[in-house]
Amino acid sequence: MGSAVFHIGRSGRYWGYHDCLFPGAGYGFGFSNVGTAPVAVSGAGAPSKALVGVFDQARRTALGRMSAECQALGGDGVVAAGLTMAPFEGQPNCLEFKVIGTAVRARGPQHVGQPFTSHLDGQGFAKLLGAGWVPVELLVGMSVGVRHDDYRTQSQTYSWANVEVTGWSELVHAVRADARRQLQLQGAKQGGDGIIMADSQLRVWSEGCLRARNRSNSEQEDHVAEATMVGTTVARFQVRQELPRTLSVMPLGDRGKLLRKRLAAVASSPYGDRAEYRRLVEEISELND
Repeated sequence: MGSAVFHIGRSGRYWGYHDCLFPGAGYGFGFSNVGTAPVAVSGAGAPSKALVGVFDQARRTALGRMSAECQALGGDGVVAAGLTMAPFEGQPNCLEFKVIGTAVRARGPQHVGQPFTSHLDGQGFAKLLGAGWVPVELLVGMSVGVRHDDYRTQSQTYSWANVEVTGWSELVHAVRADARRQLQLQGAKQGGDGIIMADSQLRVWSEGCLRARNRSNSEQEDHVAEATMVGTTVARFQVRQELPRTLSVMPLGDRGKLLRKRLAAVASSPYGDRAEYRRLVEEISELND
């Protein structure tokens, strides 16, 4: 097990790590706000990048402590590892990051220098090894994106028709894509050849627009989306190639009759092999005995 409690030192409902970065916010929907608002994503350097960095540091701290405990027990890795994040009871703006798994150890004398971590259970871990792959590390890719509810978004949500809210579609797509990209970057940094996904979650909520509030227009809103993807990066290793299996050939019918037929063919042939002739005679004698 590994755990860590972090204080998120910013004010506000979600610690204030968001800014829609829309220049037209706060000017009213009849003037500059008619433009298309961008999606401010943490992976592209938006203000929410700082919050994602805190979460990443907390998770890595918990994972590091679990790996240290596994190593102290003489384990080679951890399977069935599960990550959780929950408010620390009785303390505002504090979160507990916890990871729990089962330590495993190889039977032979060879052991790894750094324990691996994986969300796979025992059965999945055995199948992975049997297929020539080995887990490397449990990864978490996270992204926070913010988008201002511009004029088009407002008009689409107020429409009587069934229409797509394109701005919100762009928001959730961009955030999921950024979380997946962060997961891939982490896997490549660890030397992995692929990633096995464990979980994917998305949270969306609305916040009063900070830029509009600064211009005395507090009715405008932003939408914030948080995407989290959990997976295990895996690496390919060399295994001894199995020899091809041969099919057993079993003659059908009377074996003695088949052997006598082959013996007659060898005896009548001017190119008959004497060694083959003697072998056939011995086999026929054994059958007769």
